Formats: sequence, structure tokens, C-alpha cells
Amino acid sequence: MKDGVNGVALGVFVFFFAAVTVMGFLAARWRRPENEASLDEWGLGGRSFGTWVTWFLLGGDLYTAYTFVAVPAAIYTAGAAGFFAVPYTILVYPLIFTFLPRLWSVSHRHGYVTTSDFVRGRFGSKGLSLAVAVTGILATMPYIALQLVGIQAVLDVMGVGGGENTHWFVKDLPLLLAFAVLAAYTYSSGLRAPALIAFVKDGLIYLVIVVAIVYIPIKLGGFHDIFAAAQEKFAGPPGGKPTGALAPGEATQWAYATLALGSALALFMYPHSITATLSSRSRDVIRRNTTILPLYSLMLGMLALLGFMAIAAGIKVENGQLAIPQLFESMFPDWFAGVAFAAIGIGALVPAAIMSIAAANLFTRNIYKDFLKPDATPQEETKVSKLVSLLVKVGALAFVLTMDKTVAINFQLLGGIWILQTMPALVGGLFTRWFHRWALLAGWAVGMVYGTVAAYGVAGPTQAHFGGSSAKIPGIGEIGYIGLTAFLLNVAVTVVLTIVLNAVKAPAGVDETSPADYTADAGDPGVRVELPPAVPEPPSAAATPGGGH
Repeated sequence: MKDGVNGVALGVFVFFFAAVTVMGFLAARWRRPENEASLDEWGLGGRSFGTWVTWFLLGGDLYTAYTFVAVPAAIYTAGAAGFFAVPYTILVYPLIFTFLPRLWSVSHRHGYVTTSDFVRGRFGSKGLSLAVAVTGILATMPYIALQLVGIQAVLDVMGVGGGENTHWFVKDLPLLLAFAVLAAYTYSSGLRAPALIAFVKDGLIYLVIVVAIVYIPIKLGGFHDIFAAAQEKFAGPPGGKPTGALAPGEATQWAYATLALGSALALFMYPHSITATLSSRSRDVIRRNTTILPLYSLMLGMLALLGFMAIAAGIKVENGQLAIPQLFESMFPDWFAGVAFAAIGIGALVPAAIMSIAAANLFTRNIYKDFLKPDATPQEETKVSKLVSLLVKVGALAFVLTMDKTVAINFQLLGGIWILQTMPALVGGLFTRWFHRWALLAGWAVGMVYGTVAAYGVAGPTQAHFGGSSAKIPGIGEIGYIGLTAFLLNVAVTVVLTIVLNAVKAPAGVDETSPADYTADAGDPGVRVELPPAVPEPPSAAATPGGGH
């Protein structure tokens, strides 16, 4: 790491950060609706985004600072086991093609803003809806925290904030300032802010990856030398224990496969994924996006290789999250290192904004309105959501400042364990009404308790608890992803109790949906949500392929 502050890189970083901040505030004027005081407008961008806006929004939502920092860091630390993120992003798109259009249709038909809205309407259960809402908020907090860790890693490498002996307030002040800017423009512009900024974010990320995948291997002597250096590192000292592998060994195959599968099932259970989905203007937009989003998986595969490049470049860091920022500073000219750092920083702002909006919508619609103030007006809902979006960010910031940042990837993996337990109610409910609401609630509780307790018992190199997301699978003895095991227990309990409760004719609740709701499109008769005119692409979209919807 270079001594002192890297002034050139910091200057470029500040320039891009200031530019997207201005865009974030201007987004409030981007096709400003006549009625701004509704969650449809503030929290879903008027449900009017077309194919390219939705593609950039979902890409900015799903491929985050976690992608840029934690995935290559996992590969830098342990080898190819960190590649689990690549197959899971490939698996997820056929899965979501089957159920996201159905969720979009029924949500537009009934004006649902959150997944909990749908669960309440489908199963007639505020209790089950509350469970899904609380889980969504709980799982989103560490995910936002992970984005802030990405910003902090970049600031550390640029020399901003001082050393380890610096007073905590001085050290964390740049992160606090970035947090304040994020909170301000999210509060002001809602979902339109990250939708507009996503164009800049994704453009920078693609630029940096293309340059890195060509430029860095040339400087390091080619991929043969890169993989040879990685193999030497993972083999460990002569006679010592290997520290990783270029390919997962037989002993780790269960953990690798279950983590990839479980993560794929969980990805679109997150509230922010659904928020970005429901902001689109038609079910065809969703279908088209499931076919073109895999382009990001290609990017992710190339990005993961940076972990091996950091090894070959001789990067030595105690905190693996600093490996890739340090690689950029070491290999790139200072000005382009600043561009790369800006890509990581903006790559944190976009998803953090969407996540805080999604969590706030869950609280407002499914806790505040359902239990605290049923007669809340749309204006009150919007005001509460704006305030809660600020509180969610504060909670995530506390997560970052109090927990061990060297294991940042476990923040997201822990959230994945929790959010996966909402899948039976959400996806199951989109295809069948057979599951009983009380059985779904009991299955959710079993999955949450098992997953949390099992994760608590996993020790890591720097922490006694919550040190990872894999443990022995009961009855099999193999090491596997805790979230998938908890999910299977959840499903088993749900199925058994559904049979019992249906047999004794327990009250099943009122289903307010009908079969036609799940295939309805925006222009079909009976759609209850008035959609505003399609929001045009921002000026920067002219440079993107297709240039429009």
C-alpha cells in the first residue's frame, strides 16, 4: 500500500462520487409525477421502467460492492471455492423466469408493493405477512452493511481515514459522510435515484473489468504465470497444510454445491430484488430481463479472476477485503485506479439505496399500516417509508462499525440463510393455495431457528460465532450450506403440518386473488393500479445498446 493519501486517485473518486450525488438529487425531477406522495412513486418509481432501465437497475441491485470486493477476496484467500457466486447467478435466471412474471402480474393487479403484501392477500394471514416482512428487513441489514464495507475498503486503500491507531471517529468520518449523502438523495428521490445512477455504475464496472482482464495479465506475464503463482500459494509451505485450491476438492464439493444452489434460491427472495422487479412496466419487461441479465454472470466470472491476479501481483494484506482495491492501486496508473475505486464506491451506493427503500416499504406496508395505523393515507405511508429508510441505513452502519469487517462476505451469507426461509410462502403461494398459512408460519419458524443457531455455532479465524455459513448436514454428515438445510427442514414441516391442518379443517384464511391475476398484464381489464406514462430513459441511455426500451 502506498504511503499517505493517493491524491490523484482520491480526486478522480471524489469527482465521480460528486457526479452521482448530483444525479441522485436530480432524479427527483426525472419525469416527476403529479402525485409524488405514494409508495408506487417513491418506492417503485411509478411502476414504469422499461427493459433497459430495469436491466441496469437489477444489475446495479444484484451485482454490488460485494461482487467487486468480497468474491475476488474469497478467491484470493481460499481459491476456487469463491467461484460459487458464478454458478449460482447462472442457476437463478431459469428459476426466476418461472415465477417473477406471475408475481409482477398479481402485484400490479392488486397494488402490492412488497412480497408481504402478496403473502397477506394470498393466504389471508397478517401473521405470516409479518414474518416475511421482519425476515426481509433482518436479511437486508447485513446486505447494506456489506456495501458500506466496500466503500470503506476503497477509502482505506486510498489512505483516507488514517491508520489503525487513529481515533475511530476520524477513521470512520469518510464513511459517515458517504452514508449521509446516500441517505439524503434516497430520501429525496426514492427509487428513481438508484435507477438513474445505475447507468453510471454499470458503465464504470464494465470499463474497469475489461481493462483489468486485459491489462493486468499482460503486466503479470499472462494467465499461465497467474495460475502458477496461485497454485504455489495455495499449496502452502513444504510439508505444511494447503491454504486453498485452484479447484474445489472432493471434501468441499457438498459445501460448494449446496452454497451455490441455496444462494440461487435466495437471491430473488430479497426485498430489493423484488422492488426492482415490481418497478417495471410490464411482465414482458421481466421476461426479457431474465434472458439478458446473464451478461452480468459473464462479467462476474472475469471479475472473480482478479483474486488470482492479486496473488500473482504479490499483494499482501491481512484483511482480504482490501486485496482487490490494493491490486488496482498497485497495477493501474493513479488516475485509472481512481476510476476503479469510483466503480466500487458507486457499486455500493446503488444497491444500498434500493435495499433501504425495500426494507422501508416492508415496514410501512406490513408493520406500520397492518398493525399500527390501518387507516394511514398514501401520504403518511410515503413519509414513514422515507424516515425508516434512514433508520435502516443507520442500523447497517452500526453493523459495519461494530462487527468484524474481515469476514464481510459472511454478512450477506447470514442474510441468505434467513431470507431463504420465505421462499415456501412466496414462490409456493404463486403456484398453489394448498399450503396452510399456519403450516407456512411454523415451517418458517423452524427454518429461522435452526439456521440462526447453526450459524452461531460456526467459528471463523477471527470470531467465535457466525464465522461462516456451512456446517454438517444432519443425517448425511457432509458439510453443506446451512441455509439450504434450514430450507429443507422448513419445507418438511410445512408439508406435514399442511396435511394435518387440512385434515382437521383448520381455518385456511381468505384468498383475495384469482387465477387470472397471475397472468394479467398492465393493459388488461381489471388491473387496479393506474400506471403513469412510461418513464423515458435518462440521457446517458443513448450510449447503451438499443438506446431505449
